[in-house]
Amino acid sequence: MANLKEIRNRIASVSSTMQITSAMKMVSAAKLKKAQDAITAMRPYSDKLTELIQNLSGAIDGDTPIPYTQERPVEKVLLIAITSNRGLCGGFNSNIIKAVNQYIAERPQQSIELVTLGKKGDDILSKSHTVKTNDNGIFDDLTFANASSIASDAMERFANKEYDKVEVIYNRFKNAATQVVTTETLLPIVASQEENNETTDYIFEPTQEEIVNELLPKSIKMQLFKALRDSFASEHGARMTAMHKATDNATELRDQLKLTYNKARQAAITNEILEIVGGAEALNN
Repeated sequence: MANLKEIRNRIASVSSTMQITSAMKMVSAAKLKKAQDAITAMRPYSDKLTELIQNLSGAIDGDTPIPYTQERPVEKVLLIAITSNRGLCGGFNSNIIKAVNQYIAERPQQSIELVTLGKKGDDILSKSHTVKTNDNGIFDDLTFANASSIASDAMERFANKEYDKVEVIYNRFKNAATQVVTTETLLPIVASQEENNETTDYIFEPTQEEIVNELLPKSIKMQLFKALRDSFASEHGARMTAMHKATDNATELRDQLKLTYNKARQAAITNEILEIVGGAEALNN
């Protein structure tokens, strides 16, 4: 059994760790509320815009040149992997890294390059895969303008035929305890396939070309921004859950150490009493 000093040091260490995990849990809980409200308010607009663009793509005449809707044989893929800058959030980052590795392993015939958003993903993926660019500061100032610059670069490369497909892998926020690893296609924009084979009839004002040129880039940027918002909310949900479990485990461990300490202390006191009694009897004899 460890001596009393070692047990006291362990109790102090566990108590200090418990204070840290409890504080991180409260910070993530406060940030989660704001991030959850943002993504909840944004999803209906983003989903409706994406649906409109897909329906609109089906109504566009074949003679209209739109680079973002061109489907071609997939040889080069740009994969955008969204992780976090900080750890201590359970399997949040490792799930994305596993999904990226699986995605690449299932497509050996394709040339896949990565854009990493988040330090944790870049640190791991850059060791084994080709990382074209990385942006670790996107979550320090998560705005539509910053997300638009990343999307614009991907759109330009796709239009120049540097890549045949652009996809994004991220954690979709479901609730504080559940995040779903999701893979979405940013480019090309594919027209929706109606089950009843009916085409939506649109009246274009001012012109079809102007509407398409305005809405398509905005839809792509909005889709990436939504993925970043989802990932940001998922990160704080995962961290809050992980820190809650860590605090509970630290509390249980501290209680066990205190019990062990009390038992060791009682045993030491008993030994001292026995030594005193034995010494007193020896002097009497």
